[in-house]
Amino acid sequence: MNSTKPVAELTTAVGCLKGIGPKRKKDLERAGIRTIEDLLFHLPFRYEDRRTVRAISSLRAGERALFGGEVVSAEVQKTHRRRFSIFRAVIEDESGRMLAMWFNQPYLADTIKPGYKISLFGEVRASGFGGGILEAQNAHFEIGKDAEGEAGVVPVYEKVGSVPGRVIRHAVGDLLERYSLPLPTSVPPSVLERLGLLGSEEALRLIHAPPPDADVVKLNAWCHPAQNSLVFEEFFMLQAGLALRRRTAREETKGIAFGTSPQIRETLLKMLPFRLTEGQRQAFKEIVDDMTSAQPMRRLLQGDVGCGKTIVALLAAALAVENGYQAVLMVPTEILAEQHFASVRSHLSHTGYRTALLTGSLAGGEKERVRQGVAAGDVDLVVGTHALIQEGVEFRRLGLAIIDEQHRFGVLQRARLMEGGAEAEPDVLIMTATPIPRSLTLTVFGDLSLSIITDMPPGRQPVVTAARSERSRGRINSFLESQMKEGRQIYAVAPVIEESKSGELQTATELHERLQRTFPRRKVTLLHGRMKPAEREAAMKAFVGGEIDVLACTTVIEVGVDVPNATVMLIENADRFGLSQLHQLRGRVGRGEHRGYCILLYRPGRGENARHRLEIMVKTTDGFKIAEKDLELRGPGDFFGTRQSGMPTLRVGNIIRDAEVLQAARREAFKLIIEPGSGEADERRELIETVRSHWERRYGLVLIG
Repeated sequence: MNSTKPVAELTTAVGCLKGIGPKRKKDLERAGIRTIEDLLFHLPFRYEDRRTVRAISSLRAGERALFGGEVVSAEVQKTHRRRFSIFRAVIEDESGRMLAMWFNQPYLADTIKPGYKISLFGEVRASGFGGGILEAQNAHFEIGKDAEGEAGVVPVYEKVGSVPGRVIRHAVGDLLERYSLPLPTSVPPSVLERLGLLGSEEALRLIHAPPPDADVVKLNAWCHPAQNSLVFEEFFMLQAGLALRRRTAREETKGIAFGTSPQIRETLLKMLPFRLTEGQRQAFKEIVDDMTSAQPMRRLLQGDVGCGKTIVALLAAALAVENGYQAVLMVPTEILAEQHFASVRSHLSHTGYRTALLTGSLAGGEKERVRQGVAAGDVDLVVGTHALIQEGVEFRRLGLAIIDEQHRFGVLQRARLMEGGAEAEPDVLIMTATPIPRSLTLTVFGDLSLSIITDMPPGRQPVVTAARSERSRGRINSFLESQMKEGRQIYAVAPVIEESKSGELQTATELHERLQRTFPRRKVTLLHGRMKPAEREAAMKAFVGGEIDVLACTTVIEVGVDVPNATVMLIENADRFGLSQLHQLRGRVGRGEHRGYCILLYRPGRGENARHRLEIMVKTTDGFKIAEKDLELRGPGDFFGTRQSGMPTLRVGNIIRDAEVLQAARREAFKLIIEPGSGEADERRELIETVRSHWERRYGLVLIG
């Protein structure tokens, strides 16, 4: 750090910087760039190698090059429609002339004038005017400098509102030139030294102002040491907070040490309707190890659709109840709660356990009766939705909280459910049928232990998947009829319930009506989330009971619904769904002894990205491969279909691109926070203080175990 420079106050408003007036300040603020620190972390998205200034005569079409000279002529030309303009300038150096053009920027006539020196960087192409003249369109330019003025490795920034990238570059450059930056590095010095990482200020200076000998290839591949250092620091601090969550849960929170007597083991064995797979046995062993420990369990049970997570979770619930505690199963939708409740009663019918269902749509009197039973300890296992944490529910002796598809709730809601224990915090088991890529697991669920069920119950056959154009409806209808003649049932899924504004999407109501016309002798029923609970339950019971041939529905059947006789999943406008959602829907069929089929219907003319996603679904049924692709295509924030509170905000790191750095940062952070005797005590203490004071605001998460 250059001590002769004044120190910049990082919280200073960005409007104080050179070239940032009131309008530009507002545009930057709308994009979340409010302070000097925010601007420093608005990093270049690519770099241009302008180290070699080319003579105009040496330029060739197709090259990106730095060149310059004097402006010989400049004029704005209007097209015949007069809604379109071209600003043309002729540039000359000692070796020759060329044309530079900018479209719909007539104001450049006040900036680029004959006689001015100008340097340009951009792609050179053959001119449409012929005569062997070369031209550059919409090139980056600098006025008032000779060509060497912009030589070097030049960072390129995205435009923010009305603020051009070059204005941002100049503002950041001016800031770095005039001030030293009080940017403390959160990574302990011993880790920096051992891994050869740079401090925050040095890394930022190299990223915003690369030296003349910088490796442009590495900068553009985002693997330069300065970039890696910033990414590592961001991930390190994120993982340090997750490690502190885990350590707090283990050391500072009193848990329940459940017992496993021979009588309890006998009770659990009687619950099993079939022999557990090796994956189920291993997952249950890990859960039992946690539950018999005095430390609270915080475990994620992950597995593909149909792998049998629910029975494993019910075994865990039975262990809690046999020890005299209550258990709760919270799910994201009422229809899933109703189905889980039916499954719970079936599996536990011989045990004598007292079960209850609590959802928001229950009648007031019934809801109050369930709440009182839970509070008095008269209910052993309660299944419900958000109503479990929103309706003032109090448990007498909660021992285990099972949360299904936790990404639909968020961290704070999970924390509220965990407060239900009387003398100790309840154990928490989170289930998800959405295969989650490892990089995302380390961020969203980074404070949890992980169990993965990778195998399937015996007899499950891979679902046959085909992508078909709407032009194939005739053949598809014939296939559906053949399946129904064999006694099989069909799901037909539409993306929306009612007419969309564009009219492009098939709606569930339209689909229901069309299927009724197509199959007049078959029982076709409509199901969607806006129906009354009693109507939904009646429809699902009828479908499960084989009374309905075709269920025309929305994605309310995406998670958890189990109908072994359903063999066909027909998905309308399949190109409008995310890959993970399509995989979830596909998992609803082929759950019995008969082969399952998934038909992905699309409208002709869809884009390349849509076709690519459907091809992935056809090629593989591996949920984890599909999840990785889905994460790559949609990004981490939208992976689950909705932006949700469990996803940290990252400024520089990308969990897809920087997966290896993420795992290295996790190893270092967890070792320092959790392992006794690792690292310097002062470093650990300082890191914990930093996490506690800055972590929640910085990452948009909460430090709750």
